[in-house]
Amino acid sequence: MTDISVASTGYQVENRSWLISAHGTDPGTTPSVVLDLSKFTAGTHFPNGYIPSGIALGKVTATGLYGPYDNTATDGRETAVGHLFSTLGVRTGQTKVGGALVVHGFIRESKLPFTIDAAGKTDLKSSIIYS
Repeated sequence: MTDISVASTGYQVENRSWLISAHGTDPGTTPSVVLDLSKFTAGTHFPNGYIPSGIALGKVTATGLYGPYDNTATDGRETAVGHLFSTLGVRTGQTKVGGALVVHGFIRESKLPFTIDAAGKTDLKSSIIYS
């Protein structure tokens, strides 16, 4: 049986203005990560159905999955490990989504979708330069 119901698809224009250059974004330099969507807040981290590129991420120690960096967390996310490379769509009912992580490069801090505190910048100081 064919489904002929009306459906709509939304799109998000990619905004990587937070990257100062393409340095550190070449294929093979942005490791794959899986985000644990239970660590993200819909109204805050993806109010329009998309997690924006540039959000700082931390790795959840117990699962190996990633969530938004949070210096006050106690599950591993209190250590920043990089920034999400591409905007990711989140569908209702989805629990995980795959993406890529910027772990090396030059970042324009004022263009990040969420601020990163001094502790997060210290976590990344050996691989990311903020301007």
